[in-house]
Amino acid sequence: MRIGILADTHDNLPQIRKAVRFFKRRRVNFVLHAGDFISPFAVRELLRELPCGFYGVFGNNDGERVGLSKVSKRRIKPPPLKIILNGRRIILVHDINSISMETEKAELIVSAHTHKPEISRKSSFLLVNPGECGGWLSGRSSVAIIDLEKLNPAIFYL
Repeated sequence: MRIGILADTHDNLPQIRKAVRFFKRRRVNFVLHAGDFISPFAVRELLRELPCGFYGVFGNNDGERVGLSKVSKRRIKPPPLKIILNGRRIILVHDINSISMETEKAELIVSAHTHKPEISRKSSFLLVNPGECGGWLSGRSSVAIIDLEKLNPAIFYL
Protein backbone atom coordinates (compact mmCIF):
# COMPACT_ATOMS: atom_id res chain seq x y z
CA MET A 1 0.00 0.00 0.00
CA ARG A 2 1.38 3.40 -1.04
CA ILE A 3 0.33 6.51 0.84
CA GLY A 4 0.77 10.10 -0.22
CA ILE A 5 1.71 12.60 2.47
CA LEU A 6 1.33 16.36 2.32
CA ALA A 7 1.07 19.28 4.72
CA ASP A 8 1.16 23.02 5.01
CA THR A 9 -0.89 23.60 1.87
CA HIS A 10 -1.92 27.03 3.20
CA ASP A 11 -4.73 27.58 0.64
CA ASN A 12 -2.38 27.33 -2.35
CA LEU A 13 -4.93 25.83 -4.76
CA PRO A 14 -2.58 25.39 -7.76
CA GLN A 15 -0.13 23.43 -5.61
CA ILE A 16 -2.93 21.35 -4.08
CA ARG A 17 -4.07 20.44 -7.60
CA LYS A 18 -0.49 19.49 -8.56
CA ALA A 19 -0.20 17.28 -5.50
CA VAL A 20 -3.47 15.48 -6.25
CA ARG A 21 -2.42 14.91 -9.88
CA PHE A 22 0.95 13.64 -8.70
CA PHE A 23 -0.65 11.22 -6.22
CA LYS A 24 -3.03 9.98 -8.92
CA ARG A 25 -0.13 9.33 -11.35
CA ARG A 26 1.76 7.49 -8.61
CA ARG A 27 -1.37 5.47 -7.79
CA VAL A 28 -1.32 6.10 -4.06
CA ASN A 29 -3.93 4.18 -2.10
CA PHE A 30 -4.43 6.67 0.71
CA VAL A 31 -3.46 10.27 1.54
CA LEU A 32 -2.50 11.84 4.86
CA HIS A 33 -2.41 15.61 5.42
CA ALA A 34 -0.44 16.80 8.46
CA GLY A 35 -2.26 20.10 8.92
CA ASP A 36 -2.43 23.77 7.98
CA PHE A 37 -5.05 23.47 5.27
CA ILE A 38 -6.31 26.94 6.32
CA SER A 39 -9.76 27.25 4.65
CA PRO A 40 -12.55 24.80 3.88
CA PHE A 41 -12.32 25.64 0.16
CA ALA A 42 -8.77 24.21 0.15
CA VAL A 43 -10.05 20.92 1.56
CA ARG A 44 -12.85 20.88 -1.00
CA GLU A 45 -10.24 21.24 -3.76
CA LEU A 46 -8.08 18.50 -2.29
CA LEU A 47 -10.95 16.02 -2.03
CA ARG A 48 -12.62 16.93 -5.34
CA GLU A 49 -10.25 14.84 -7.47
CA LEU A 50 -8.68 12.56 -4.87
CA PRO A 51 -9.50 8.97 -5.89
CA CYS A 52 -8.63 7.35 -2.56
CA GLY A 53 -9.16 7.54 1.19
CA PHE A 54 -7.96 10.48 3.24
CA TYR A 55 -7.28 11.59 6.81
CA GLY A 56 -5.90 14.85 8.11
CA VAL A 57 -5.18 16.70 11.34
CA PHE A 58 -5.58 20.33 12.25
CA GLY A 59 -2.49 22.52 12.23
CA ASN A 60 -1.73 25.66 14.19
CA ASN A 61 -3.10 27.91 11.41
CA ASP A 62 -6.38 26.05 10.91
CA GLY A 63 -8.76 28.49 12.58
CA GLU A 64 -12.03 27.42 10.99
CA ARG A 65 -12.01 23.91 12.40
CA VAL A 66 -15.78 23.40 12.27
CA GLY A 67 -15.87 24.22 8.55
CA LEU A 68 -12.79 22.10 7.82
CA SER A 69 -14.28 19.13 9.66
CA LYS A 70 -17.65 19.50 7.92
CA VAL A 71 -16.20 19.79 4.39
CA SER A 72 -13.93 16.78 5.04
CA LYS A 73 -16.88 14.72 6.31
CA ARG A 74 -15.13 14.48 9.70
CA ARG A 75 -11.91 13.10 8.21
CA ILE A 76 -9.87 15.99 9.66
CA LYS A 77 -9.39 15.58 13.39
CA PRO A 78 -7.42 17.10 16.26
CA PRO A 79 -3.88 15.76 16.53
CA PRO A 80 -2.48 13.35 17.37
CA LEU A 81 -4.49 11.03 15.14
CA LYS A 82 -3.63 7.38 15.65
CA ILE A 83 -4.57 5.12 12.77
CA ILE A 84 -3.71 1.72 11.36
CA LEU A 85 -3.17 1.38 7.61
CA ASN A 86 -2.03 -1.85 6.01
CA GLY A 87 -1.30 -3.20 9.48
CA ARG A 88 1.07 -0.33 10.33
CA ARG A 89 0.55 1.84 13.41
CA ILE A 90 0.72 5.49 12.30
CA ILE A 91 0.53 8.74 14.25
CA LEU A 92 -0.41 11.87 12.30
CA VAL A 93 0.44 15.16 14.00
CA HIS A 94 1.12 18.72 12.88
CA ASP A 95 3.85 19.73 15.33
CA ILE A 96 6.12 16.87 16.40
CA ASN A 97 6.86 18.75 19.64
CA SER A 98 3.24 18.27 20.72
CA ILE A 99 3.78 14.56 21.44
CA SER A 100 6.27 12.49 23.38
CA MET A 101 7.90 10.34 20.71
CA GLU A 102 9.44 8.05 23.32
CA THR A 103 6.07 6.97 24.72
CA GLU A 104 4.16 6.66 21.45
CA LYS A 105 3.73 3.19 20.03
CA ALA A 106 3.96 3.73 16.28
CA GLU A 107 5.96 2.46 13.36
CA LEU A 108 5.47 5.71 11.44
CA ILE A 109 5.03 9.26 12.71
CA VAL A 110 4.00 11.86 10.14
CA SER A 111 4.51 15.50 11.12
CA ALA A 112 4.77 18.94 9.52
CA HIS A 113 4.90 22.54 10.83
CA THR A 114 8.57 23.25 10.01
CA HIS A 115 7.94 23.54 6.24
CA LYS A 116 11.15 21.52 5.79
CA PRO A 117 11.15 17.97 4.40
CA GLU A 118 12.64 15.39 6.71
CA ILE A 119 12.96 11.63 6.76
CA SER A 120 14.66 10.11 9.77
CA ARG A 121 14.77 6.65 11.27
CA LYS A 122 14.59 6.54 15.02
CA SER A 123 15.14 3.43 17.13
CA SER A 124 11.52 2.31 17.11
CA PHE A 125 9.84 4.31 14.33
CA LEU A 126 10.21 6.21 11.09
CA LEU A 127 9.58 9.99 11.08
CA VAL A 128 8.38 11.66 7.86
CA ASN A 129 7.79 15.38 7.36
CA PRO A 130 6.77 16.08 3.72
CA GLY A 131 7.74 19.75 3.90
CA GLU A 132 5.40 22.37 2.53
CA CYS A 133 3.04 21.62 -0.32
CA GLY A 134 2.02 25.27 -0.45
CA GLY A 135 5.57 26.41 -1.17
CA TRP A 136 5.00 29.84 0.34
CA LEU A 137 8.14 29.92 2.52
CA SER A 138 10.71 28.01 0.52
CA GLY A 139 9.40 28.65 -2.97
CA ARG A 140 9.33 24.85 -3.50
CA SER A 141 6.36 22.57 -3.14
CA SER A 142 7.08 19.14 -1.70
CA VAL A 143 5.16 15.98 -0.81
CA ALA A 144 6.13 12.47 0.26
CA ILE A 145 5.14 8.96 -0.74
CA ILE A 146 5.79 5.88 1.35
CA ASP A 147 5.27 2.21 0.62
CA LEU A 148 3.88 0.86 3.88
CA GLU A 149 5.03 -2.69 3.22
CA LYS A 150 8.69 -1.66 2.88
CA LEU A 151 8.56 1.56 4.94
CA ASN A 152 10.63 3.33 2.29
CA PRO A 153 9.62 7.01 2.08
CA ALA A 154 10.70 9.50 -0.56
CA ILE A 155 10.33 13.27 -0.85
CA PHE A 156 9.23 14.71 -4.20
CA TYR A 157 9.28 18.31 -5.40
CA LEU A 158 6.34 19.31 -7.58
